Amino acid sequence: MNDTALDITLYGRAGCHLCDDVERSIRRIGREIPLTLHIVDIHSDPALLEAYMFTIPVVAINGEQVFVSIESVVTEWELREELEKRVKGTRL
Repeated sequence: MNDTALDITLYGRAGCHLCDDVERSIRRIGREIPLTLHIVDIHSDPALLEAYMFTIPVVAINGEQVFVSIESVVTEWELREELEKRVKGTRL
């Protein structure tokens, strides 16, 4: 990862269409904003499964849990806005 790329982790599970939708949004945004995407299946770790079972998809940016799907799933617009804000913050 280069120094200006954002490190994005998407927590989800196989067969989760909401997780797939968020992944596609992140990949689209990644064509314009430098980022590295890590996909983590919550079934790979009992602690992750317990923490995120009812809240996936969850998006972390640079290690900070930013979007948790409690009442609604993050939109592409919300993701883009957050990532653009963080990119601008690194250029100051």
